[in-house]
Amino acid sequence: MSQAVLEAVQLTKRFGGLAAVNLVSLTLNHNDLHAVIGPNGAGKTTLTHLLSGDLLPTEGQVLLNEKDVTRWSPEKLSHAGLGRSYQKTNIFAPLTVWENVRLAAQSRFVQKSFYPQQWLGRALNNSQINDLAHSALEKTSLVHRRDAIAGATSHGEQRQLEIAITLATQPQVLLLDEPLAGMGTAEAQRMIELLLELKKSHAMMLVEHDMDAVFALADQLTVMVNGQVIATGKPNDIRSDPLVQAAYLGETTS
Repeated sequence: MSQAVLEAVQLTKRFGGLAAVNLVSLTLNHNDLHAVIGPNGAGKTTLTHLLSGDLLPTEGQVLLNEKDVTRWSPEKLSHAGLGRSYQKTNIFAPLTVWENVRLAAQSRFVQKSFYPQQWLGRALNNSQINDLAHSALEKTSLVHRRDAIAGATSHGEQRQLEIAITLATQPQVLLLDEPLAGMGTAEAQRMIELLLELKKSHAMMLVEHDMDAVFALADQLTVMVNGQVIATGKPNDIRSDPLVQAAYLGETTS
């Protein structure tokens, strides 16, 4: 039986009179990938912000390992095991690939003192930090690019790097917001293979417009329209749902 790791319970977010997310409930289980799809403006990214602590809900709860974390900060949620990526690539472009990932790993082991040079020096020589960073690069197939300047790598490599940064924080849960956006066919296939591997050891939520990727990856699928859930279930059941076909799958997305 799957283990529930992260749960949204009747989440609602209103901006004035607009309900961007309205009474949305879903469960992310260990070793499962739960995809959330819907037209632009459906509320998918707002839902991700609510789960990650970047937005506070108007109503409802977020539970992490059955604990109410609804009003926890993103930093506190990150330390509790929640990692996320963003629609726009979020890396330190002037630093190397290795430095980006090591900084993320460092956040889990090093407490800053009043003497920055001392804690930074200890971090650079800390084998646990370096091992964790190297493991994140291995999982994302970026070891051979460790010394490259992050901002000079390809778009696909930057998206892989963002996931490597997240993995270096040792998350239980991964919230991924359009990780395949802007990728060519080869890059997208590498990302799909990476996500298939990662879901073996994480609870994952994927927001994605690439329907081929969604149906290749998802164990569960939730469809949102105008801030509300119109269907949740196994991918094959969702594919044949006439409401879903009318609202989304029959349309061309961008």
